[in-house]
Amino acid sequence: MLIGKARNLVAAALIALPMLANAAAQAVDVYKSATCGCCEEWVKYLRGNGFTVNAHDVANPSDTREKMGVPDRFGSCHTAVIGGYAVEGHVPAAEIKRLLAEKPKAKGLTVPAMVPGSPGMEGPTHMPYDVLLVRNDGSTTVYKHYE
Repeated sequence: MLIGKARNLVAAALIALPMLANAAAQAVDVYKSATCGCCEEWVKYLRGNGFTVNAHDVANPSDTREKMGVPDRFGSCHTAVIGGYAVEGHVPAAEIKRLLAEKPKAKGLTVPAMVPGSPGMEGPTHMPYDVLLVRNDGSTTVYKHYE
């Protein structure tokens, strides 16, 4: 019986690992200001979590947010694009990988504003925050809550 459970666990891992590896193997295009330090920290964070990142310094990062259809009220300091989705702000890598694996019908993910303690915003202050899934109609739902 133990061997059967181990076999099932190995089979599940063999199915899940390629999906996660594929998520991390996709290139992320990050549109950011050249002078924003937390944007650069988020880029480093993504690279440290297995993503290939193409960072683009642009005059107005919000242009990409607008192009991807993410409402301004969910804006942050940078916008990324991966797999046809927008990733606005300091979204954790795990949620990006989940988004790419689940492929919901949505515009993408956002962590509005610049939340202390979120990826790229690490420091002595830490605040709870929500990662929001931005639906195609512009409404949102909590995708993941972080304490």
